[in-house]
Amino acid sequence: MYGIILGLVLLMFLAYRGYSILWVAPVCALVVGLTGGLEPVEMYKETYMTGLAGYLKSWFPVFMLGAIFGNLMDYTGAAKSIARWLTQKLGPKRAIIGVVVGCGVLTYGGISLFVVVFVMYPLGLELFREANITRKLLPGAIALGSFTFTMTAIPGTPQIQNIIPTSYYGTSPTAAPVMGIVAAVLMFILGVLWLQYRERKYTAAGDVFTEPKNRQGIE
Repeated sequence: MYGIILGLVLLMFLAYRGYSILWVAPVCALVVGLTGGLEPVEMYKETYMTGLAGYLKSWFPVFMLGAIFGNLMDYTGAAKSIARWLTQKLGPKRAIIGVVVGCGVLTYGGISLFVVVFVMYPLGLELFREANITRKLLPGAIALGSFTFTMTAIPGTPQIQNIIPTSYYGTSPTAAPVMGIVAAVLMFILGVLWLQYRERKYTAAGDVFTEPKNRQGIE
């Protein structure tokens, strides 16, 4: 138990420090195994690698196709066109809301969270460029729209995080509609207010949009 907690804490710490997950994950798994009294080699062969292979088998096609689609939107200029249309409708100062709402519509429509991240990144990048907002807030805006109210709160969301518990509790995906709607509204409003507050702080400090160093696209 303590080993699992230690491994998770170490994983979060190293990930937030910017270290590659490719070596951080095996190291944290080793920490969990050693503190749990497992033999390291057997743990990697039978537990870690088996789980990793199963995960890649299930999700790698989703990641790959989502990344390809996201890049196609960027390279063909589709993301820029959509971003400009949203900017005209919402105004350049509502770029954060545009990203959050866009992610929310896609995830509530049944598109996998992982695919939404790849699809919305180039779109969000164009919106933030038009509004001159620092890219530091883009991951937060995507996460707010994808991983919060449309993932678990709004009644009837088709995401697996809402579907899986129904078999354990004998409920439906639309259970507790009032509680879910109230929670979703709070998540959306408080999340957007916080992101807008951080935007004002960054802008006041002169931290605005800058181009990614490795950006490649078709103008």
